[in-house]
Amino acid sequence: MEFDETESGESRYLMSTYSRPGDMILVSGDGCELTDHRGRTYLDCMSGIAVMALGHSDPEWVATVAAEAGRLVHVSNLYHSAPQVSLARELVERSFADKVFFCNSGTEANEAAFKLARKWAVNQGSADKTRVVAFEGGFHGRTIGALSMTHKPSIREPFEPLLEGVTFAPFNDAEAAQRAIDDKTAAVFVEPLQGEGGVRPVDPAFLKRVAELCRRHRALLVFDEVQCGLGRTGTLFAHEQLGVTPDLMTLAKPLAGGLPIGALLATEEVAMAFGPGDHGSTFAGGPLVCRAAEVVLRRLTPEFLAEVRALGDQLRESLEALKHPAIVEVRGLGLLVGVELDRPVAPVVEAARRRGLLVIPAGEQVVRFAPPLIISRAALLRAVRLFDESLAAADERSE
Repeated sequence: MEFDETESGESRYLMSTYSRPGDMILVSGDGCELTDHRGRTYLDCMSGIAVMALGHSDPEWVATVAAEAGRLVHVSNLYHSAPQVSLARELVERSFADKVFFCNSGTEANEAAFKLARKWAVNQGSADKTRVVAFEGGFHGRTIGALSMTHKPSIREPFEPLLEGVTFAPFNDAEAAQRAIDDKTAAVFVEPLQGEGGVRPVDPAFLKRVAELCRRHRALLVFDEVQCGLGRTGTLFAHEQLGVTPDLMTLAKPLAGGLPIGALLATEEVAMAFGPGDHGSTFAGGPLVCRAAEVVLRRLTPEFLAEVRALGDQLRESLEALKHPAIVEVRGLGLLVGVELDRPVAPVVEAARRRGLLVIPAGEQVVRFAPPLIISRAALLRAVRLFDESLAAADERSE
């Protein structure tokens, strides 16, 4: 399909929920590079919004998916599935968790966590223990339950009234958290590293205080690691660097290397609250997607993760060395790095795209770097150089 046909067909047949560049269609990918319909290549430093951990067209992943597609793609959750059990075992053995529930996205994982927290409270004999605490800047999804815990007013307000009983507290403010968490709180949702909210790392002291408050008030501590988990920060899970263990954790984006999957991980005590019929999903945890996810997990070895940490250090140091007057702060962990500017970032993101670099905003004034975890040091240096040129180009256009 030619570009003009795709663009006109999109406006005719698709609901207008995304704003896309008007002069490109991405048609193929290889490693850390994407190619558009004109044959132009781009250095991918967004990896499908922190999804393509192994890059594009990874040979092992492709071979595994092709083999499973020829064997068994879908049977629903009405029957046993060996790949599902195998993936769940791997996640349990490499985490704090005892049990896993599979779904299809990060939003669904957070919805499941919300439901499990309320069912757990009921089972504890506390039917009035229904409140949830989340934090300013947090993003947990766009379905009604997940959206109710997502702070950004511009995506919440058109859909109000949302679920009652959700309280937002300032991120990294321990005193505010203490005022918000009480005996009526069923769960506290927090991202160890906020993604959409501006790539903001949690303060370890704040997180430890939140964990203490959860224990005091018998509330469940839920870590949303949909974006920051599974190697993105240089450890398998971001919270491993913080000295705090949750009761529940949600995962998604990179887990199956680009195929839709989400997962809710829980301790045995909490997981027991769900029984047959309490929750479900037609497509979740199918054989093909689970085999794909096993490839990703298998590759996230200690040696691989150590290299992610080293690459993250290089990226932050290179960005900090730019000393451009528009740069307010460089922050992040591993290969999830945000550059806060003193101005809107949209012109910089567009200038970068025109120079062959794909980055994404994380709020109006933060540029987010989330490249594939396999990116090379040379490619990172190239990305920083192109970003520097983009800052200068955006300055010129604004004059």
